[in-house]
Amino acid sequence: MTTSHPELHTERLLLRQWSEADLDALAEMDADPDVMRYIGDGSTGTRERTAAALGRVRAAWDEHGYGLFAAEEIATGELVGWVGLAVPAFLPEVMPAVEIGWRLRRRSWGRGYATEAAREVLAFAFGEAEPDARLEGVVSICHVDNHASLRVMTKLGMTYDRTTRVPAHGQPVRVMALTREEYHSSP
Repeated sequence: MTTSHPELHTERLLLRQWSEADLDALAEMDADPDVMRYIGDGSTGTRERTAAALGRVRAAWDEHGYGLFAAEEIATGELVGWVGLAVPAFLPEVMPAVEIGWRLRRRSWGRGYATEAAREVLAFAFGEAEPDARLEGVVSICHVDNHASLRVMTKLGMTYDRTTRVPAHGQPVRVMALTREEYHSSP
């Protein structure tokens, strides 16, 4: 995959690289118990943990040539969350794999942003938006009770792979998958 840091555009969103100015909005999102309910063990994040995670997100782009995009609403310039690609090392049984995922601020829920942005990230991952960015497949992982994320995965054309538990905290998760071939053959 390419090591550039592309910007992607949807009708309503700019998917871009992170800046220091994003830390406050990101920390607010990570501190929201409703947002974090189905993430990891469900605990909220601190500003310090969010800042450290942001550093890891930036490093992932250099290491892998893909990563998490900051999702900014074009009309307002507001950070609505993130959408992107990451290595799901927290679930060793699916490795090697690349996960497509998203996390949005609560006030951005229910607007179709996750699906809109994830479609653009899939185009990037499977080589439509970026000729050198070609993955053979992606997975998406969500807590079994996270029905909103499951709906997004289904809209993206992903199919059920397995239900399992995350070793670190025992939470039950559903794994969905999509191959490049399936992506290119879908209507």
